[in-house]
Amino acid sequence: MAARFVLHHHPQSRAQRIKWLLEETGADYEIVLHDLEGGTHKRPDFLKLNPDGKLPTLIDRGPDGTAEVAVTESAAIVIHVADCCPEAGLAPAPGSVERGPYLTWITYAAAALEPAFSDVMFPRAEPAPARAVGWPPFDKALERVLGGLTPGPWLVGDRFTAADLMIGALLGWLNAWGKLPEPDRFTPYLDRIAARPAYRRAYPG
Repeated sequence: MAARFVLHHHPQSRAQRIKWLLEETGADYEIVLHDLEGGTHKRPDFLKLNPDGKLPTLIDRGPDGTAEVAVTESAAIVIHVADCCPEAGLAPAPGSVERGPYLTWITYAAAALEPAFSDVMFPRAEPAPARAVGWPPFDKALERVLGGLTPGPWLVGDRFTAADLMIGALLGWLNAWGKLPEPDRFTPYLDRIAARPAYRRAYPG
């Protein structure tokens, strides 16, 4: 039977963290590699899957291989795949007390950290009124992550979850790009992430 998951991917995109996610699950998956310079993610056939023309986009064929459902947006993909592969232990069970913090951190990466960093890279002519944006300043968002890692070692206590994958991939990318302020504060966390076999398979460089 064909692999359940098909990942539309480019290594210099957010799709790389979904490749790491799939490696963590141990699930079979296929890669459809895109040429960003050539604009393959903007072609009509791909826009039928994701009208925004963005990576990552994941196709889920279902457990019996008879479906073909597109899942877009990293946070949604991470939640979906972790729930589809409970044997990997990447997600607290629905209804558990850990589920709320877990979902909070996954969505915090997309809803707060990323837009706050965009504000740093593309500053407005004048600061937006605090009531006009739904995220804190970048430095405050990073402080919240540091608080979430205390006592740690992971965001949901002593268990690595897909929340660490979502936050950790972003922090690692910022660090590699030289855009993570005071990176030594995050070194122990990033070292724990880099030691994971699935991470090394997804990021062999």
